Amino acid sequence: MPADLAVIGLGHLGLPLAQAAVAAGVSTLGYKTGPEGGSLTPAELRRMLSGGFRPTTDAAELGRVRTAVICAPTPPGPDGAHDLAQVASAARTLAAHLRPHTTVILESPVHPGTTDDFLLPLLEDGSGLRAGRDFHLAYSPSRVDPGNRDFGPANTPKIIGGLTPACTESAAAFYGRLTDKVVRARGPREAETVQLLETNYRHVNIALVNEMAVLCHDLGVDLWDVIRCAETKPFGFQAFRPGPGVGGHGIPQDLTGRAPRSLRMVELAQQVNSHMPQYVIQRAAALLNEHGKSARAARVLLLGVTYKADLADQQGTPAHEIALRLMELGASVSYHDPLVPAWSVLGHPVPRADSLYEAAADADLTILLQQHRTYDLQGLSVKAQLLLDTRGATPTGAAHRL
Repeated sequence: MPADLAVIGLGHLGLPLAQAAVAAGVSTLGYKTGPEGGSLTPAELRRMLSGGFRPTTDAAELGRVRTAVICAPTPPGPDGAHDLAQVASAARTLAAHLRPHTTVILESPVHPGTTDDFLLPLLEDGSGLRAGRDFHLAYSPSRVDPGNRDFGPANTPKIIGGLTPACTESAAAFYGRLTDKVVRARGPREAETVQLLETNYRHVNIALVNEMAVLCHDLGVDLWDVIRCAETKPFGFQAFRPGPGVGGHGIPQDLTGRAPRSLRMVELAQQVNSHMPQYVIQRAAALLNEHGKSARAARVLLLGVTYKADLADQQGTPAHEIALRLMELGASVSYHDPLVPAWSVLGHPVPRADSLYEAAADADLTILLQQHRTYDLQGLSVKAQLLLDTRGATPTGAAHRL
């Protein structure tokens, strides 16, 4: 049965797009590109299937859609740049079945120039068709924010950059069915650079506030109160908050080796943010020492090992490095996370605490790494022998804050 849309890649980018399309009444095929991290609850899957979603493993069906969106994951490669292997595989699979008048859109995070220089030749060589003449080609940066209850696909503007004006309009017509606002970029490179700017903006600002956290601790200043006051400014300021490190799927890119010049500020931000797990370890060791204990043989409980609150996703979570460094110091590490039933570090299972309060009372140090909504932080601060809050989520004075 023909469908309007094929979503190629059903990970953290593709599944939300497929859900939004089905909700908008678009009949949708889902095609996996490989092992992907997206997941649906049984109820969500039932709603999608009843709304017209159809997962398939038959690549031939990709040739019977009006629009194909490539959402293949692009994890960091050995050099830190996006690994385009799954994008290439998706492109070759699609090209073998591509028909004239199809609109092809890339949503995977990539560096500027990928749509023109990498994707276009794969599609043309594999199909014998010409982009901009026989089929439409465009790039649209994904703006997925998992767990955000205020902004979703319908009310988040969509950026479109097409190979030609006609390509842009074709892609805009598709996204206009899913979202309230479509913004047209000058071309694919501009749209790709939007993704670059938005991702780097997050990392650079988190790095700034992470450095402020270290400075304020040294000065004896309450950073969390500083942020509370600063965010009352109605212009020229957006509040970011420090943490034990930066996780998630967005990879900061300084474009070293892929552009005439690198982004030095992004490179520095990466250095700052990558140091935060070690800073957490330094603070933890200092707190234990102040209370007459050593990190060696200390019982340390980690709370929340996902990269974002109220999500099970562990992509890039700093909890892994923090647990590893604690183990290297000789600490006995356990964890609690309502969303992670089992957890391991470098293949070694980490004991899971069944009773949160009992575990916190027994631990020499409890470190809050992620503030899941289910955590009663007031009660936890009473039960814990020693509590280090890396998220500033506990009541003032109830714990040692980052």
